Amino acid sequence: MKKIVLAAAFATAASTAFAGNMEEPMMEMEPEMIVEETTGSSAGGIILPLMAILLLAAAASS
Repeated sequence: MKKIVLAAAFATAASTAFAGNMEEPMMEMEPEMIVEETTGSSAGGIILPLMAILLLAAAASS
């Protein structure tokens, strides 16, 4: 009996989740383009490889 009541409760909850209305959908604003300007540095992408080489050299010398 409990299973039947539980199934009826789930069926009722599921049927109300799909209920809709006849309202017109709201139009969203057109997305704007966001441009991020990157500033370059003199180091570029060289710091990480240099650190890796230094760590490898230190490990090899030990």
